Amino acid sequence: MLRKGGNAIDAAVAAALTAAIVEPSSCGVGGYGTHITIARADGKVTCIDGNSMAPQAARADMFETDDEGQVPGKVNYYGWLSAGIPGTLGGLQLALDRYGTKKFGDVAEAAIRLARDGVVVSKQMAASFRGSADHFRQDPASKKLYFDGDGPLAEGATYRNPDVAALLEKLAERGTSDSFYRGDIGRHIAAEFQKHGGIATADDFAAYHAKEVEPVELSWRGYSMHTAPITAGGASTLQALAILKELKWEDWKDTARKNHAALEALRLTWADRFQYFGDMDHVDVPLDRLLSDGYVRELAARVDAAVKTGKAIKQDFDSYEQRGTIHISTADRAGNLVALTLTHGGGFGARVTVEGLGVTLGHGVSRFDPRPGRANSIGPRKRPLNNMTPTAVLRDGRPVLALGARGGRRIPNAVYSVLLKFVGEDRSMAESVTAPRMHTIGNMAVALDDAWNEGETQVFKDLGFEISRGSVALLSATSFDPGTGKTGAVER
Repeated sequence: MLRKGGNAIDAAVAAALTAAIVEPSSCGVGGYGTHITIARADGKVTCIDGNSMAPQAARADMFETDDEGQVPGKVNYYGWLSAGIPGTLGGLQLALDRYGTKKFGDVAEAAIRLARDGVVVSKQMAASFRGSADHFRQDPASKKLYFDGDGPLAEGATYRNPDVAALLEKLAERGTSDSFYRGDIGRHIAAEFQKHGGIATADDFAAYHAKEVEPVELSWRGYSMHTAPITAGGASTLQALAILKELKWEDWKDTARKNHAALEALRLTWADRFQYFGDMDHVDVPLDRLLSDGYVRELAARVDAAVKTGKAIKQDFDSYEQRGTIHISTADRAGNLVALTLTHGGGFGARVTVEGLGVTLGHGVSRFDPRPGRANSIGPRKRPLNNMTPTAVLRDGRPVLALGARGGRRIPNAVYSVLLKFVGEDRSMAESVTAPRMHTIGNMAVALDDAWNEGETQVFKDLGFEISRGSVALLSATSFDPGTGKTGAVER
């Protein structure tokens, strides 16, 4: 796309549509959502919110929960009730319309070809088909798409989606994906919802619009960091960084103390996230207070006290892990940078497919808290809290870094770990992406990736944390040097 004269926005949208075909477990045309951060060469930064929206008939008490807040049978995760209005196509279209230079048909060309001609099933893709096979067997349209006979497509087979190819060709001819929501395609999808016991209607599809929103911003050490606002995950990342900024963390010499402070700051922000965050059009989220100097000083004082006493801050949460997602970062020769995250949610989302369109639906409803009375409880036309954290960094007013990750709740923490190095310690992009990462959701369980050495790991154990080893998301980043015009990319 760049070779054809497109800019970073065109390239990101083209890559996202291609990923929707070749990474069908992680994202798709019917994926529940996308968040995009666009840093233009002139220093202006904006965000696109293409998150899912719950149907008008959705209610906070629509699912029964057990004593641990879980839904029996996971019907909020799998099946037609778990799917909201898919936001991915709407978000990609809005980004293309406002900041791209190409038409929908141009950026969809590769996706159409791959959907029609097929891709060879990799070992990883075959494993994803097997992992979802039980649900696919219960959904005829999914079984038709992902099975070969009585079993899921195996490694080396060819995966094709001719119905999605035809759908994208139709949208390309129309020059826009608008009819996916307000037209014959939207009505078709809504009819399938009604046929299979879902609650989304044609009116819900017609009411859906992606929107352009202001990023959340934090300045530190000559850099300005910009990330997608709530309902995305980046506000938590920047809140944790603001705590370390208040502590003048960058000047500390003791590595063990720095690591402890970095972990405690992250833990405190997850506490606020679970308590306060939700769709700001529906609930009162005190974001200005949570990012205010006074409140940040309060949290910084708690972190400082924990580090000085060598004790972990006491707090605990009930939780469950969330995974999935694709992230794309792009840069062009003009200096535009884009961070774009798109997702089904978990593997293959709701694990149901729209007959005749080949559109597997993401499970946006699963990203709500199924318990009533919470900031992120389900509600009519409400957008769920999610973990996507597409972020751009500027230095001296010019974009220099775009980054994001895949990996559910590990995403905001992975971006945090990289920004700690890139901004907090002025490391290079490569050094920052390969540096150790930590994952927590606020309780005493902490995951450390393999970049941590045994001595550093033992310090956390001595503080009382329950340490496990594992990947902390898969992060990709692109950079631009305004002085030389050179771009770079790295993934880990």
